Amino acid sequence: MPGPLVVVGDTLLDRDVEGVVNRLCPDSPVPVLDETAHADRPGGAGLAALFAAAQGAEVALVTALADDAAGARLSSLLTAAGVRVYALPLPGSTPEKIRLRARGRVLLRHDRGGAGAEPGEPHEAVLRLIAEASAVLVSDYGRGVARQPALRAALAATRAPVVWDPHPRGPAAVPGVTLATPNEPEARELTKVPPGESRLATAARGAQGLRERWRAGAVAVTLGGDGALLCHAGSTPLVVAAPVNAEGDTCGAGDRFASAATLALARGALVSEAVQEAVAEASAYVARGGVAAALPVEVRAAPPVVLSGGGERIGAAAAGAVVAEVRAAGGTVVATGGCFDLLHAGHVATLQAARQLGDCLIVCLNSDASVTGLKGPERPVMSQGDRSRLLAALSCVDAVMVFDEPTPHAALSWLRPDIWVKGGDYATGGGDAATLPEAEVLRRWGGQTVVVPYLDGRSTTDMIAAARGERRAVAPTGAARAGRRTAEGAR
Repeated sequence: MPGPLVVVGDTLLDRDVEGVVNRLCPDSPVPVLDETAHADRPGGAGLAALFAAAQGAEVALVTALADDAAGARLSSLLTAAGVRVYALPLPGSTPEKIRLRARGRVLLRHDRGGAGAEPGEPHEAVLRLIAEASAVLVSDYGRGVARQPALRAALAATRAPVVWDPHPRGPAAVPGVTLATPNEPEARELTKVPPGESRLATAARGAQGLRERWRAGAVAVTLGGDGALLCHAGSTPLVVAAPVNAEGDTCGAGDRFASAATLALARGALVSEAVQEAVAEASAYVARGGVAAALPVEVRAAPPVVLSGGGERIGAAAAGAVVAEVRAAGGTVVATGGCFDLLHAGHVATLQAARQLGDCLIVCLNSDASVTGLKGPERPVMSQGDRSRLLAALSCVDAVMVFDEPTPHAALSWLRPDIWVKGGDYATGGGDAATLPEAEVLRRWGGQTVVVPYLDGRSTTDMIAAARGERRAVAPTGAARAGRRTAEGAR
């Protein structure tokens, strides 16, 4: 029976901090990020292991983790995704990499954990695991695991195909690896090859230099959106073009390439076939939205970090997890928004109609401060926590996220829904989707604005007035409704 695919290397805790930027710091000309959510995931060798496990492979990860909160979090995330973790003791702290992001762009990266420390000795079971592996991927992030002498001896002795994804601060690959997979800058730095007449010529010299120095069977230099260049013994370099010219978040694309090549070799593919498959997988990975769309559901959604309070379906992280899952399956993301103060049957009818337009419904909810700014000091009647919980309890709502601004424009720019739904009145012509202020925002990414009819005669304003004895909460006539602003009925 073939053994597992074994990933050996440094694992980091990656954290994406999402937020909005609406102002500059008063004492320095730098943007202020107001955090809305954050999400944790394994990085480095841990991410490569997750990618392989997501393809249905039996995966074991040999890495180094410190006895701290970050190490415990990584172990939990990896185990939940079906990866067997063999952790070497790590002095000091587990490394962390924090990306500060707004509107899909990285503003700053913050690394912590200090310089790499030498990990402890591997257990005999780890060495046996490498010997019995179906294939081995060394994912070196220059923090010490790939330098461990006992591991290097086991890697040199195994009969399984070995893929080595190097790092400029890491050691040389053990002699005789099946395939090395540096990216273009890494190949240049590792071989000190000066720039040549063309990008391909430079990559070819770097690949040939590494293949000879490491006595590797082959070296594939990845070229980003241009694919990869494969150099192996006695042949002209093979250029493998990417099937699609994908743009987007490339974080993790190198790990996706290396894990795909290792999986192919474990199945018995030739090196050239493995590289072609890896290029296709990495290109599709970027096109689908990168790491947020590619991770297993257990990691994307475990657990959502809710900053707005209450419930696993409430908060930007919960909404982002739902959107990522639907997009990964090729589905349609629908969003709607409003104050939803004193939830009534009209609201529910609008939400049910919106949900039928796609594969998920995200509700963008005005915060208490936003409602007060729009409606006056006596509103809202219900707190944003209560409003969120009521909405999240509806079967037609997949997630609720709260925003503080007067309009949902920032929330929409982050969610990027395919369809934005507002309640409207076809009879009076008050529901013209093209004139809604959100329509221009949706057009930036090809989204569509849709108006659905109201359920006649339901209004939060009338309910409040009736409770105060000012007037009866009855259905208004068509003429009366014609004079009412569309936004009032939606809220």
